[in-house]
Amino acid sequence: MAKSLNKVQLIGNLTRDPELRYTPQGTAVTSFSIATNRRWKTDAGEWRDEADFHRIVAWDKLAEICANYLKKGSKTYVEGRLQSRNWETQDGQKRNTTEVVISDMIMLDSRGAAMPTEEFDVPEDFAAPAEEKPKKAAKKKDEKEDIPF
Repeated sequence: MAKSLNKVQLIGNLTRDPELRYTPQGTAVTSFSIATNRRWKTDAGEWRDEADFHRIVAWDKLAEICANYLKKGSKTYVEGRLQSRNWETQDGQKRNTTEVVISDMIMLDSRGAAMPTEEFDVPEDFAAPAEEKPKKAAKKKDEKEDIPF
């Protein structure tokens, strides 16, 4: 069987605050939307802007991180795969959607701009500014570093 690839990389701004939910089994799932923009020049020489909107879904720990650290307007990089789903509503209408199920997310805003205004617990390793991180002890000139290979 031939190989295939389903990979999506997007950089855009959140169009709404992330929505965190939990499955009946207790698995975290967060959904939000990202807008990506493109600009082009028409034959008449006018600039045109167009926005595309993408549904994003994150699972497990990444879902909780997205819900805690992202907010409407945040500039964000996401990476994942396309997934299409079909279902029928309670009144019998058939619906379908295509979404990006992400496996990675990078916040691109400055630290203050990407942080929500409400208080929440930030993991030590994730949020400590560089000057607060523990510094390695200085090595003596004749001391050799252990190399693990």
